[in-house]
Amino acid sequence: MDTTSIPAHIAIIMDGNGRWAKQRGLPRTEGHKAGTETARTVVSRCHELGIKHLTLYTFSKENWSRPKAEVKTLFELLTAFLKREEKSLKEQGVKLNVLGDINDMPMTVRQVLKHVMRQTQECSTMTLNLALNYSGRDEILRATRALLEKGLESSEITEEIFSNELWTAGQPDPDLIIRTSGELRLSNYLLFQCAYSELYFTDIYWPDFSSDELDKALVELGHRQRRFGKTSDQLT
Repeated sequence: MDTTSIPAHIAIIMDGNGRWAKQRGLPRTEGHKAGTETARTVVSRCHELGIKHLTLYTFSKENWSRPKAEVKTLFELLTAFLKREEKSLKEQGVKLNVLGDINDMPMTVRQVLKHVMRQTQECSTMTLNLALNYSGRDEILRATRALLEKGLESSEITEEIFSNELWTAGQPDPDLIIRTSGELRLSNYLLFQCAYSELYFTDIYWPDFSSDELDKALVELGHRQRRFGKTSDQLT
């Protein structure tokens, strides 16, 4: 891997936990449990590589429509993960951040999230964004309403001003968005921020997504030419 091309920001759609479990004759919840171990592995590998921002699509607004028992399990796993990893995040200098509105989430989850965010707020090696109760469209609407409430004229609103109202304010847009499980869509994820993100899709289910698979995606990224609207000749 060409370490000079390590991206500043990777975003991942962690998909396929349920299908991974079904393939093995296990309950869907077992797939989610296995998925938390993969998340731990990927966070550590990104830290090791010097990636400054990692965003994990953890729970979308649409996920509320899943069976109540599964939603309950997802929140329990998230709470356990945060409690278990708090010390490791601090030791690695990883700052926890949330993209999305957590006010609708169970109180226990909110308390643990806020606690770990407070404990890691001074960390500066890497930022770990968890997209929770997140919707890309909702994020854009929220930013628009915030600017209207500030009384800005339409002529005053620039991309930078708009970006500063997003959940990712102050962070670079994702260089690379990875989706596991073979699905070929963004599913309402970082819709404003992904304008020039490179997309990488793999058939591998999230619980089987290893450090080697992450490295493979980064090698692929290194082979691509990111032109941002320019011609190839302009970049040489």
